[in-house]
Amino acid sequence: MTSSVFYVTFDCANPRGLATFWATALSYEIYAPNESAGEVLLHDPTGAGPPLGFMKVPESKVVKNRVHLDLRPDSSLEVEVERLTVAGARPLRTLQDPESFVDPVRWTVMQDPEGNEFCVIEEVSKRT
Repeated sequence: MTSSVFYVTFDCANPRGLATFWATALSYEIYAPNESAGEVLLHDPTGAGPPLGFMKVPESKVVKNRVHLDLRPDSSLEVEVERLTVAGARPLRTLQDPESFVDPVRWTVMQDPEGNEFCVIEEVSKRT
């Protein structure tokens, strides 16, 4: 027997607001059958990505995430970071693997509107 991902869930103060940010970031659709209960759900209309859930919790985020999403844009790293910044994210820092790594990547660590960290990734070999 095995398990599969049912939802990737974000605890948050404002489920609708955070779900709206992530719907914009990922081109997902909002599906909110339990919004009155403090829950907003997203799904990938292509069926390729995992569903995301946003649940209202009383406590605020305190420490760094132990799990985060890595996003690979179809545009350049800089273009995607700017798009997500306009949507409400905050860039923190940009890092790069050493050139000696097999398939090195460059990434920008960002925070969504509630402070959850995520990364925007670009393969160094794809830079023009």
